[in-house]
Amino acid sequence: MNKIASALAIASVIAVPALAEAREVTFTTQLQNYGGDGAYVVIYVTDSAGQYKGTLWMAGGKSKYYKHLSDWSRLSGGKTSEIDGITGASVGSGKTLSITLDLADALIDAGYEIRVDTAVEDMRDNPSDVSVPLTSEGAGKAVRGRGYVDTFTYDM
Repeated sequence: MNKIASALAIASVIAVPALAEAREVTFTTQLQNYGGDGAYVVIYVTDSAGQYKGTLWMAGGKSKYYKHLSDWSRLSGGKTSEIDGITGASVGSGKTLSITLDLADALIDAGYEIRVDTAVEDMRDNPSDVSVPLTSEGAGKAVRGRGYVDTFTYDM
């Protein structure tokens, strides 16, 4: 991923003072073999109260389907401006989405959560398929999804 998209991801999550520290974080979403079309996957951040703070990545290119990522759509207001420059292709059945971003240190061990919503055309939508605290301790530990996500991990 290029540096411009990384910078946009950081800015979309939290307003970072010029001298703030950031670290490289890799998010890996392994999908189950569900036998359908490519999945729309969105990875986003919420605070300890469940309030939307920003989108890290959106996999799936047709905005008319974003409403099916229902928790993200409800929390973000469905604003496509939230994902400008941070989108990619949908993710196929059994495939892996891996993205690496520079994430502000202020988000880690501070009560924030990483959430993943998934949806597949003509199949079930999975709001908050994954919801995991963003902590140093949780890094590298795979968690199971509730829908199309088989496992989700983040590494720092």
